[in-house]
Formats: sequence, structure tokens, C-alpha cells
Amino acid sequence: MASTALKHATAPTTLQQAQTAALLALLNLNAPSDPSPVQRPGTPSGKASTGLKVPAIAGPPVWKVLVLDQQTKDVLATVLRVQDLRDVGVTLHVQLHSLRPPLSDVPAVYFVAPTLDNVRRIAEDLDKCLYESFHLNFVGPLPRALLEELAASVASAGTGDLVEQVLDQYLSFIAPSPSLFSLLSPLPPTTPSSQAGPSQAQPVTSYTLLNSPSSTEQQIEEEIERISNGLFSAVVTMGHVPIIRAPKGNAAEMIAKKLDIKIRDAILSASRTHGATSSLFAQDASGLSNLQRPLLLILDRNVDLVSMISHGWTYQALVSDCLEIKLNRVVVTQPQKRSYDLDSKDFFWAKNAPNPFPQVAEEIDTELNKYKQDAAEITRSTGVSDVNDISQIDVSSNAAHLKTAITQLPELTARKAVLDTHMNIATALLEQIKKRALDELFSTEEAINKQTVASVLEMLRSPRPSGILTPEDKLRLVLVFYLSSPDNAISKDDIVELEKELKSAGANTESFEYVRRTREISRMTVATAVGGTSTPVLGAGQGELFRGFTAFGNRLTDRLKEGGLDNLISGVKNFLPSNKLLPVTRITEAIMDSSAASNQSLQETDDFIFLDPRASRHTGLGLSGGPGGPGGGASGTGRAKRMAFAEGMVFIVGGAGYVEYGNLEEWAVKTGKRVTYGGTEIIDPSAFVSILQDLGRTTA
Repeated sequence: MASTALKHATAPTTLQQAQTAALLALLNLNAPSDPSPVQRPGTPSGKASTGLKVPAIAGPPVWKVLVLDQQTKDVLATVLRVQDLRDVGVTLHVQLHSLRPPLSDVPAVYFVAPTLDNVRRIAEDLDKCLYESFHLNFVGPLPRALLEELAASVASAGTGDLVEQVLDQYLSFIAPSPSLFSLLSPLPPTTPSSQAGPSQAQPVTSYTLLNSPSSTEQQIEEEIERISNGLFSAVVTMGHVPIIRAPKGNAAEMIAKKLDIKIRDAILSASRTHGATSSLFAQDASGLSNLQRPLLLILDRNVDLVSMISHGWTYQALVSDCLEIKLNRVVVTQPQKRSYDLDSKDFFWAKNAPNPFPQVAEEIDTELNKYKQDAAEITRSTGVSDVNDISQIDVSSNAAHLKTAITQLPELTARKAVLDTHMNIATALLEQIKKRALDELFSTEEAINKQTVASVLEMLRSPRPSGILTPEDKLRLVLVFYLSSPDNAISKDDIVELEKELKSAGANTESFEYVRRTREISRMTVATAVGGTSTPVLGAGQGELFRGFTAFGNRLTDRLKEGGLDNLISGVKNFLPSNKLLPVTRITEAIMDSSAASNQSLQETDDFIFLDPRASRHTGLGLSGGPGGPGGGASGTGRAKRMAFAEGMVFIVGGAGYVEYGNLEEWAVKTGKRVTYGGTEIIDPSAFVSILQDLGRTTA
């Protein structure tokens, strides 16, 4: 059978760090390495590095070829740069299904998905002896049938000596941020190439597949299996066996039970080998983990649709809503199309992504001032007139100046590049805020419980001197209003009036019709946000968050040949986001910190299933903990299952969003919890509205 990849010995802080360490070990031919951090350019001196730990290699690197497919390319591209590949000896990275010249004196690292096509192509490469040796790494578990086919091909060709390793890596997820992840996109269906054509259709999203009446039982079962496999990879990468909680009666429960079985089988398999193979959960062997087990909370997307379509006000939520972001690459189309990479080495993104946008504006202003001061200090001490021109340094005057310039200039240049990136992104966001009146939309949605049908209609109809609501923005506002209202609070006549207004604006109302039908059938209740006030703080122009707006506008105006952005900034309403918990955050709080949760939240979550993969199967039939766990047996009640967790993973079946992620992350910071948030996909608001429209069309 395929052996298990060796995992790092020390537990990294985040899922992204754990995945990156595993990838670097893979590229190191799975040799043990020293996990000491390496400082990367781009982090201001005096600040804690937000970069990932890059394992130091003992001795010179082994030069090698890296062979990828599209899925694994996405995994690598999210957390590693080309320079990171060079650092571990990768001189060439190529696609598996491309024409490749033989390099018979170079080892090859294969990192691919475990599919029949990939296994057959690897067998062809072995038959041709393309490389000196083959290190085969699969992003997920290699099924036994495919392993046997590979073994048979190798045996018939007599190329077994070329195969150095065959490893399952359990890395089938993407981690764009330290505490954010999504599963890999499903593989395209295996159809003949003549039918598939050169361009494959976009894969169906999990939310569509699990909620569409046209989905077959087999499709749903396959999707449940795919999601549980991907989530198992994330759990294995973290290295600890979690306590699993999930609501009853939906896809989340099915996935939780499948995942429980997979973890149990992995633990049982490791115990039977008696150390012959490494355990997937080696970090639990210390015994300390039993004192504080992590939580895995699996929820269905229908627990809260509002956060997926509402208008956000944080930096990352606005980037997701207004710009195109995929695999940490942001595309800005105006004034010209340019792309920017936001990765773990981007100190500004790491610090400011969850912050309200006005605070980000102030931070850019602050960082630019720091950069100018540091650049002026170098030019003063070295005698150069331009910080970018090191050739002006008078070497004969003082060698110390040369040393200073050589050590500090690369770091300054990297900082300047990062700040230029965010200056351009912020400029594009400001234009969108003004153009679409996003500040008004956000402030209205923040106080959505105080809105009436009349006030919403007035918002949709009222002319505004600057900023025109797009048809989709109007639709999203109406959806947020409808989903946030109690059952039957909006009359049928009011619904007809709202729908008529949307149609007159040119909006596609199929999503509105779908949400209404779904709610009427299931009486879907959206939990009301609790904690703090839902009313935005208007007129806070002198507050800390907006103090940097004017200076930021001046800098933008200075940078652009044609200014005019000062009026743009002054037109943005001044308000602070309210301090409230969205439904997913509220549920997470109830399970991780029951002492701080409301009785309503506790009553709701006490009914969740409780699965402990380390407990014996007959103990409570998955409803209560095992020995030492809550309940202590089959008779455990909901109240007895309440525990305190310091660390947890929240997974949304049907898609994750940046508004929800930011809210959960803010709660985690305030309470000192460590929470990782993920979903089957990371979906922007526009894409989720399209999903609802497709479902509306299907169910009409």
C-alpha cells in the first residue's frame, strides 16, 4: 500500500504553516529538515515576521524536476513562490500531461492527484526512463486499485528500481490565509476527449449539487465522500484528532460521520502496525493533546445565507466583492488590467486584511511615512541621492555605509513594492465604493433589522448625486432584508412590490424566487445576530478609523497624474462596523466557550451530534464522549456535552465567505481562541447570487 508522508515534528501555529512545511518536506524528497524560520524580504525591520517557516536543508540542495497537474499546481501556487522552489533545488516545474524532454541524470518529484489518467502517464514516464529517479507524491490517498495498476505497470516494464517513494500527502486543500482554507475543486468528469472538447465546463459547486432537486443520489453521495476526504486531509495536516460537532439532519451530519470513520480507521491502522509506519496523528502521541483536544465544527451553508450576499466593509471582504481574487492573486482591471500576489510574505495584507477599509487607508499612510523616513536615513548615511541607485555610494569614504546599503536596500525595495501594490488595490476599491455606493449599502445592511419595506424601497428608488446601485447590489439588499425578517413579516403584496422594483432595475429575480420558495417549504429561519448594537455609528468622522482617509486621499492624488480622488474620499460616509456576532460565530462561541454564550445558542447547539473518534464505537453511538469525555457514556445529555475549547476548526458545507471569516476571526482574537475557518469553496457574493439564480431556474 502507499505509505504515509512523514509529517513535521513540531506543530506549526496555523494550517497554512503546516501545509507549507509539508510541501517543503515533499520538495526535499521527504527528508527531515530543520524547521528554523528563515527571514524573507518584505517584512519591515523591527516587526515580527509573518512569513512561513522555511525548513533549512542540511547540505547543498538536490537539484530536481517538479511534475505537477492542475490541482496540485493550485495547492503550491497559493503558498509558495518560484523563488521558494529554487531554494529547495527545483530547477524546473512542468505539467504532467505535457510534452517533456528526458532528463536521465535528474531526479523527479511528482506531486499529482490520484487519478487513473495520472497513474497511467506516470507509468509511461517510467517506461521511457525520463528521469534518474521517481519520487511519487499524491495529493490525496491513492486507491488500492490504482496502486495495483501502477505496480503492475512497473513490474511489467522492469522499472521498479527507478521508483524511490510512493507517498500519500493528504494536502488536498488550499490555504490562502493562515486561518482560512478551502477544498480543491472537484476533478472534471471522465468523459471522452471528443465529447469534452478543448474547454471544460466550470465544476458544479457543492451548494448547487447538495441543494438541487435534479441531483441524483449517487452524485450527492460522491460529493459527500469528496468533501469528507478533503476535510480529512486538513485534519491530518494539523496532526490532532478533534472532537467533531455538527447539526443533525443535513449534509454536515453525513460528512461528520464519514470523517469520524476515516479518523477511526487511521488510528486503528496505526495501532495495528505497532510503529512500522508513521501515524497520521503522531503529534497526539505526546499525551498532552488529550488534555486539550481541538474542535471540528461542521455546519451547513443554509445556517446563514445573509453573510454570503451582504456587503462587507473590511479590506478582504471588499477585495472579494469588488475585484477578482483567486489563489491569492488579485486582478485590478482599471485603469489597466494588472494582477498582484497577496501571499504570506505580504506583511501589509497579513496585518490589515481583516481591518475595516478606512483603517487600512490610515495604515497605508503610516507605512509610507515609515518607508520615507527609512529611505531618507539610508540616503543621508550613505550619501546617495536615490535609494534605488546603489552605484552612487562612495566606497572609499566608509565601508560601513556600503554594508548598510547592501543589507537594508533589498528590504526597503520589497517594502515599497508591497505598499505600491496595496496603494493600487485601495485606489481601485475606493473607486468601486463611490461608484456603487457601497458605504450606504453596508450601513443600511448593518441596521437591517430596523429597516422596513418602505425604507428599502426608498433606498432602491432614490436618486443619488454620486454612486448608482447596480441591479445586483439592489438584489442583494432585498435578499438580505428578506432573509433577516421574521417569518411572514413581509406581506405578499410587499414582496410583489419589491420584486417589481428589482425587475424594473434590470435585476434577475430568480434567486429571490428560489429563496422565497425554500423558506416557504422549510420555514428556513436565519438566526438573528446577537451581541452589541446593530446600528452603525454614524457621523464618526473624527474617529480613529477615518482619521487617515484625508491624508490617504492626498497621497493617491499626488501619485496619479489626474487627481480628483479627494472628492471621492470625502463622499464616503463615515461609520464604524458594529460589534455583533454572525450566526456561524455565535454557534462557534456556544460550543467553544459555553460560559459566554446565550441560552438560545446553547439550546440550539446542545442538540448537535457529538463524535469522538478516539472513543469506542459503542459509546453513546456517536452522541456522547468516551471515557473522560462529556457524558461519560450513552446517557450523556446536551448539557453534559458542553466543553471548553482553546482551538477549533469551523467548516462550512456549501461555501465560505470573507464577511463570515472576518467576523469569526475578530471574535477569535478578542477571546484568545485559535480558530481556522474553511469551506468547500471560497465564494464571493456575486458568485453566490449566481448559484441561487441557477437553483431558482432549476426548481422553477
